[in-house]
Amino acid sequence: MKKKSEPKLRFPEFSNDYSIFLLSEIGKFSKGKGISKDEVIEDGKTDCIRYGELYTTYSELIDHTVSKTNLNEKDLELSEANDLIIPSSGETAIDIATASCVRRSGIALGGDINIIKSDQDSTYLAYYLNGKKSKDIARFAQGSSVIHLYSTQLKLLNLNLPSRNEQQKIADFLSSVDLKIQHFRRKKELLEEYKKGVMQKLFSQEIRFKDEKRKNFPEWKYKELGEISDRITDKNEDEEYDFVLTNSAVQGVVSQTEYFDKSIANKSNLGGYYIVKKDDFVYNPRISSEAPVGPIKRNKLKTGVMSPLYSVFRINENHLDFFEYFFETTLWHRYMHSVANFGARHDRMNITVGDFQKLPIPVPSEKEREMITDFINTVSKKIKTVNQKLELAEKFKKGLLQKMFV
Repeated sequence: MKKKSEPKLRFPEFSNDYSIFLLSEIGKFSKGKGISKDEVIEDGKTDCIRYGELYTTYSELIDHTVSKTNLNEKDLELSEANDLIIPSSGETAIDIATASCVRRSGIALGGDINIIKSDQDSTYLAYYLNGKKSKDIARFAQGSSVIHLYSTQLKLLNLNLPSRNEQQKIADFLSSVDLKIQHFRRKKELLEEYKKGVMQKLFSQEIRFKDEKRKNFPEWKYKELGEISDRITDKNEDEEYDFVLTNSAVQGVVSQTEYFDKSIANKSNLGGYYIVKKDDFVYNPRISSEAPVGPIKRNKLKTGVMSPLYSVFRINENHLDFFEYFFETTLWHRYMHSVANFGARHDRMNITVGDFQKLPIPVPSEKEREMITDFINTVSKKIKTVNQKLELAEKFKKGLLQKMFV
């Protein structure tokens, strides 16, 4: 069936009408076969894809996999190049509204994966379903705690498709955009790895700078945290401040409302919260994979308030960036473990105020602190620049997914 409709953005050499199809008319459906987490082997002989990886690891194109298995290939469902796959289980409807094109044959496709073999360009279909059709797919999802998407529902999905030649042109163009995104993402990862490694070496003094006369700086001094900072316990008794902050291991000190998409604190009862000024440091004793002893982060926003579950301190030395970077290393973790009293709650570090105040902090000469800070700042700026390019490329792709499809 022909439809006089076209996208907002179209290559000039194409003008033919789009055709309307049900997904069942252009694809044959099947399901993957179960591969448990225990059956994923690092040096396995067969590449495999598990359904959860479709919304945590992969995007529209799958050329290489992150998992392998040693299961007998006779017991597996192996891909054919150009297979379109969509998870059939997930935690949310948006998780399930994720399509990928498997561009290689012989990859084992795990259970809870819908497989669609089509005579259309499946790379194009993956971009189409992830863009214009994602909300339509999400509406098909059923369930509460676990969401399911069945092939009987997917078959009813309406599609507006151009010719195969136009599909391929669009798919090739979007693939090139994805390559650029992957380039920026990898560059960012490499810079972050480099920064992490070089900070560890700088603060362990494995790498040392020299002064302008090429001479060694003085030996580093180590002082207790309580010697270089003031513990902050000022309460918001007059409730002058209602800007509630939280300390995230990944994002640092952020607005609680933005972090949780809502305010967790009761804003009518903030009198017992600590007042945290800009450049104050905050320790969150909550343990996570990103912060195995809890994160120490610096408030770079404005004056706000924080729960008294946090420890707040104000460093009275120069070059606060130096101390901020030190707390991004793991060099202070051993001390924290040595004084921690692990009680009933294994998700928090139980450390007394006195022990926390004795945390040893490196305090090199001001000039060396400045040189270390300037060097790491330069790397941080490069990461920020690459991240901005990555965000622009991702925004550009998002716009294309809306404008190049009907």
